[in-house]
Amino acid sequence: MSKAAPSKQYEKINAFLIFYIISSTQIGVGIHGFQRVIYKDAKQDAWLSVILSFILSHIVIFIMFKTLEKFENLDIYGIHKEIFGKIFGSFLNLIYVIYCSYAFFAVLKNYIEVVNTWVFPYVEPQYISTAVLLLVLYAVNSGFRVIVGISFFSFFFLLWIPPILIFPLYYTKFNYLLPIMEDLMGIVKGAYSMSFTIIGFEILNIVYPYIKEKEKKAAHKYAHLGLLFTFFIYISIMLVTLTYFSGPQLERVIWATLTIFNLIELPFVERIEIITICLWLIIILPNLCLYLWAAFRGVHSVFNIKLKPFIWVFACLMLILSFFIKSRTQINSMNNYLGQISFYVVFVYPFLLYLFALIKKRRKKGTGEPT
Repeated sequence: MSKAAPSKQYEKINAFLIFYIISSTQIGVGIHGFQRVIYKDAKQDAWLSVILSFILSHIVIFIMFKTLEKFENLDIYGIHKEIFGKIFGSFLNLIYVIYCSYAFFAVLKNYIEVVNTWVFPYVEPQYISTAVLLLVLYAVNSGFRVIVGISFFSFFFLLWIPPILIFPLYYTKFNYLLPIMEDLMGIVKGAYSMSFTIIGFEILNIVYPYIKEKEKKAAHKYAHLGLLFTFFIYISIMLVTLTYFSGPQLERVIWATLTIFNLIELPFVERIEIITICLWLIIILPNLCLYLWAAFRGVHSVFNIKLKPFIWVFACLMLILSFFIKSRTQINSMNNYLGQISFYVVFVYPFLLYLFALIKKRRKKGTGEPT
């Protein structure tokens, strides 16, 4: 049997922390403007697309656990080698590394664009990229448990979102939600367009070997609870957005969530969206750290490279790439491509991998090999 790099006992985490990992990875830069993208496909039924996408997410999480449980303490990189052999398994691992790197770069670039547009319009994006990358490198170099601690800490920076959505309710018109279920195919397309927004929970494929007491299956419960929490956040924002903006308005607004925050005025804060964007760095930090760590695990499984040299090379590569992606059109195209790729990687591939895992296990039973 192919063995993954064993997770040390001091790196193990309690199952309840899966709740914070799932919720922190699913809520990132996509929440700033996902409404316009979904509305283009589903119109006033965009909230139903959100529901459909999360139902599929729960099914995918279930299949992921079923696959991971068949291989004890192997992550997806070890499973690839176990099922497909060393050569083709390593090839699939590198593909998964490229996906994680792409997701990392998309999160980084989208956040920098928001900062440049709303907070620091005259600061070169490369300076902001460097500052964020140094913070990520420091966190990842500190180890997996530190990354999980950041995920736990960032969760509490999400709790202010539901209460603040009360302010725009005064200006909402609920007749904007009618008629309901007018275009079923549009709802399905909208759920497909949600791919870029709600990816992140696939990190379960990498963190599974680090969970304590897997036999109790407590991680299942906390993973699904994490999905439910993010669903509550996204459906709340979507419903408020659909009832606040008219259709033509929403199609023209790039960052609908930030625009809604912009109307909120408090006696001690004039522009709350600026504070929101600055604090959002803590919210996206788990996204960046976990995707970088996942990419390292994949490269380590193929080339046995150490962490420190890899993360420095990785950061330099991300910084260089940021020079080539600058305009809103380029970033929008990058997001669209990632959404298409992530749909197949996150929502389709787990079913195929589970099928191959079943075939592998049955063949071993047929030949009398230990499973």
